[in-house]
Amino acid sequence: MINHKSEKKSDFKIRNSIKTVGLNRRQFMRGLGLLPVSGALGYGYGREVPSHPSFAGTSERNFQFKTQNQTLSIGIIGFGFRGEQLARAMKHAHPDWISEMSKARKEDPRNKILEDFYNQAELNIKITGISDVFDVRIERGMIVGGIDTKGFRDYRELLARKDIDAVIIATPDHWHARMTMDAVNAGKHVYLEKCMTRTVDEAVALKRAIQHKNIVFQLGHQGRQGDLQQRARELYKKEILGKVTLVETTTNRNNPFGAWVWPIHEKASEKTIDWEMFQGPDAPIISYDPARFFRWRCWWAYGTGMAGDLLTHDYDAVNHIMNLGIPHSAIASGGIYFYKDGREVPDVFHVNYEYPGRDLTLIYSGTLANGVPRGTLIMGHDATLELGQSLTIWADSQSTVYKSRIESGIIDPASPMIRFRPPDQVTVDAITSATSKYFADRGLTYTYREGRRVDTTNLHLAEWLNCIRHGGETSCNIEQGFQEAITAHMATISYREGRKVVWDAEKERII
Repeated sequence: MINHKSEKKSDFKIRNSIKTVGLNRRQFMRGLGLLPVSGALGYGYGREVPSHPSFAGTSERNFQFKTQNQTLSIGIIGFGFRGEQLARAMKHAHPDWISEMSKARKEDPRNKILEDFYNQAELNIKITGISDVFDVRIERGMIVGGIDTKGFRDYRELLARKDIDAVIIATPDHWHARMTMDAVNAGKHVYLEKCMTRTVDEAVALKRAIQHKNIVFQLGHQGRQGDLQQRARELYKKEILGKVTLVETTTNRNNPFGAWVWPIHEKASEKTIDWEMFQGPDAPIISYDPARFFRWRCWWAYGTGMAGDLLTHDYDAVNHIMNLGIPHSAIASGGIYFYKDGREVPDVFHVNYEYPGRDLTLIYSGTLANGVPRGTLIMGHDATLELGQSLTIWADSQSTVYKSRIESGIIDPASPMIRFRPPDQVTVDAITSATSKYFADRGLTYTYREGRRVDTTNLHLAEWLNCIRHGGETSCNIEQGFQEAITAHMATISYREGRKVVWDAEKERII
């Protein structure tokens, strides 16, 4: 559904529906609400915080699943770049975006972005609420959502609405755990963007809070919906690679946007951004800084660096294919070698994960200052699976299983034994950045269904909504999310503390 409304109507609506917090730090802290696990999350700062009245007595409710013909009411918390992408994946687009894509189509007839948007499946949802701390984003989200969409600076007011069934959370990482916990306590199903949490304690607390609730949770690793990743999973199960002892996965980007140097909006100011709300209860108290607001991934207080933003994509793909789980140990290295712009997180990052129970090492390496594409390699004694823009399996010249067929010339190790390619190699329409190519190469933008190109995020959201309506388990549920978060945090802690770390599975802690 595409909503075209005048700016005038939107201006009137935003003035009447945005709830401006306007609280000082002390008031903000007092009003956040004490969750059952807030001690583990560390949000209480050692003092009692009264519960938000909207959430009282809701944590043990039983929720009925919606039937197929019922429209689900969705709230989106965080309507920046990714939040708007998620809305489009549910077939709700801003008219300005429609105009931009129409122009791009006229300039290049090969551009299929708008065609794909119109052709994607209807998910039978309505966007009822938008929450963000930046007024411009709220206004834009309300235009996207439609005439009945309300806007809020304080996400808790969105969660308090009885007419919202589920929420999508696309905020900076430091808010993920708290907002998800509040949503669960308010009885909302949750679709959460990665990295699942910012800290280990948050991941443990969130898993415990969700595991025994009748809440459908999906972590936003849409790559699980891609044909190539699913085929790789099927082939791996057939054991055609032989014993796998080494996996290598990578990230290469080479432009400022890919290094999180995101533009600062011209309308950004202390009046249009609720800076105190953005910082949250656990970040250092500093004066308004638009760079930190728009480029938050560059600071540890708000983001999770290359481990949480980039490694998690590739780890989740490998985990989906091989069912690796959390590694036993990790040791990481890297540094700020190129972007000397005041950031805290590295722009070159390397980590070795050990799985002694599987006789396997997983290596991740990434750089934000080189664009040479490198895929994922799953290396077995008999064959290697290469996963990038295509899926290729090469027999190893020293294979035991394929030895006789290699010697007889039936199999040529210099040629692919198996290859799958998308119909058009998933061309990156009208987008030339290294970042966009990175996502396309990993199947994170499009896949194919019955010969038609489909947005993987649309499929991932559809899976989540289907489970809300009918029950069942999402493919990236809380257990998969927990494995993702802990694996990322092991690398981050190793890097920041300069030591090897080990996962204590019994006590659920990193030592």
